[in-house]
Amino acid sequence: MLACGIIPARLQSTRLPRKLLLDETGKPLLQYTWEAAGRSEELADVVVATDSLEIRDAVTRFGGRSELTGEHPSGTDRIAEVAARSCPWADIVVNIQGDEPEMDPEHIDKLVQLLKSNPNAQMATLATRIDNEQILHDSSCTKVVCSSDGRALYFSRAVIPHARDRDITELLAADSPWRLHLGIYAYKREFLLNLTQIPPTPLERLEKLEQLRALEIGGTIYVGDVDHRSVGIDTPDDYARFVERQRSRAA
Repeated sequence: MLACGIIPARLQSTRLPRKLLLDETGKPLLQYTWEAAGRSEELADVVVATDSLEIRDAVTRFGGRSELTGEHPSGTDRIAEVAARSCPWADIVVNIQGDEPEMDPEHIDKLVQLLKSNPNAQMATLATRIDNEQILHDSSCTKVVCSSDGRALYFSRAVIPHARDRDITELLAADSPWRLHLGIYAYKREFLLNLTQIPPTPLERLEKLEQLRALEIGGTIYVGDVDHRSVGIDTPDDYARFVERQRSRAA
């Protein structure tokens, strides 16, 4: 089975305008993500899917491949357009967030291998243990609950599972039952194309989580555990810390 990585890349962003083209380190933020994806041993190709001529031109300058898309409500719809048009050979499509420049290529490999090794699955994603109470209660941090064989049972912004009569601090310090969902997905190609033709489902609309659409229509999502997450760049402070880390590594 062959896998293609697609990076959806919009120019505009609310909290950090034009963040994918910020280049205080000497190269645009998006280039770091593209380079990390290119180090994956499981991806046969990496494509940037964008509606921006500026991003397309930037990708061309750093030697990447990009595809212009139409307007879409989500990154998933954007990668589906490119997968349908430009990656007919790909059995697996990996959605890689453009604002995660420190993505671990081994996580991409694990994700693809998870989907390959579970032929009854339509999707795969990743999670990591939560040991921090602030993250646990942060509604912007999505939690996932899985079956004993690794299938996703539910995703929520709420604290799931609920600890009815146990001390949360004690559980977090021991073997935490909570898992933080990481926003990277691998799809079987045909499932991705079909999924994006289905309107948002009730639970998806309620929680504002696209992956719930796949569960609501009966899809199977396997979840792999990793020991750390990559840091997304969402705010000016996030970017400033990223720049500082890059300068420290170069020193």
